Amino acid sequence: MDFWNAFASLFSNFGNLTWQMVVMWGIGALLIYLAIAKKMEPSLLLPMGFGAILVNLPLSGAITQGDTVGPISALFEAGMSNELFPLLLFIGIGAMIDFGPLLAAPRTLLLGAAAQVGVAATFFMALFMGFNPNEAASIGIIGGADGPTSIFLTMKLAPHLLGAVAVAAYTYMSLVPLIQPPIMALLTTKKERLIRMKSLRTVSKSEKLFFAVLVTIVTILLIPDASPLIGMLMLGNFLRECKVTERLVQASQNEIINIVTIFLGTSVGLTMQGDRFLQAETLLIILLGIVAFGVATAGGVIAAKLMNLIWRKNPVNPLIGSAGVSAVPMAARVSHNVGQKYDPSNYLLMHAMGPNVAGVIGTAVIAGYYIATLAK
Repeated sequence: MDFWNAFASLFSNFGNLTWQMVVMWGIGALLIYLAIAKKMEPSLLLPMGFGAILVNLPLSGAITQGDTVGPISALFEAGMSNELFPLLLFIGIGAMIDFGPLLAAPRTLLLGAAAQVGVAATFFMALFMGFNPNEAASIGIIGGADGPTSIFLTMKLAPHLLGAVAVAAYTYMSLVPLIQPPIMALLTTKKERLIRMKSLRTVSKSEKLFFAVLVTIVTILLIPDASPLIGMLMLGNFLRECKVTERLVQASQNEIINIVTIFLGTSVGLTMQGDRFLQAETLLIILLGIVAFGVATAGGVIAAKLMNLIWRKNPVNPLIGSAGVSAVPMAARVSHNVGQKYDPSNYLLMHAMGPNVAGVIGTAVIAGYYIATLAK
């Protein structure tokens, strides 16, 4: 008897099924397919897709519905509503980043800053399309190509857009090798792509440690709201460069970042409830996201070309300007790979890492500025 009651209850739940839920099953399945078959940011798109399916099951016990508190909803509250997961990810990112190329060529900091034009331009475009300032800032930050920062800012300013912003940010991050090369080719000449840059000097451990502390202090003094992200980034980097905390570095680079990535991806998927996600604004966010990436790439390349008007005797290969977005190290590899197509013996990877890591800092600073000026 209990078996038949349970069986009947199962089918009665489908009375709560909506077309939005069915569509979201398809979107969740698409994210999982892209993660597995196309290897597009699989560590995030896969749990994100799984979470999207889970949250759109009729009367899912995984999420909070009515008086029933779902365990995964509790996970979301524990790590996303207080921005804990993005901060933990930034410790891991900091532990993997080498700021040596940036310190060896400080002028590349300008390229990381220039790429943020994509964030600013998309902000104003979103305002023009009818989004309010908080929403526009959350959409614009997609151009920074930094998933944790996008999530951190969106949770602060426009949490109702989290699903759309996160999907756009991580999807486009995985498409950097497809999005950037055509823009780089359009904005540069063959002669510019063949520019060889001088070898970088060796940066000492003391310089790297001093840089981590200095950036943290300056950020706290000038843009306090950016200090959580920058602080955790520099903490992870300080652990890496001090050379006496190998176990902590290994944990930050592996166990911590892997566990948090699973929880973060799943939690983002839980925000993709069909009735909220399937809105016209979601499509606009996705479209604006690609614009943000394109403008950011163009901004970095054009800035490099302008720099060559100043540093004529020590020119910059404009291809590394595209690495000013903070998709580390993917964007730097794209710059290097495009350069190798024109000169297989021209190694741009380490040069491109300078603007690449500068982009991480730049995007976090802009996020802090938006929080300081827009958060209530």
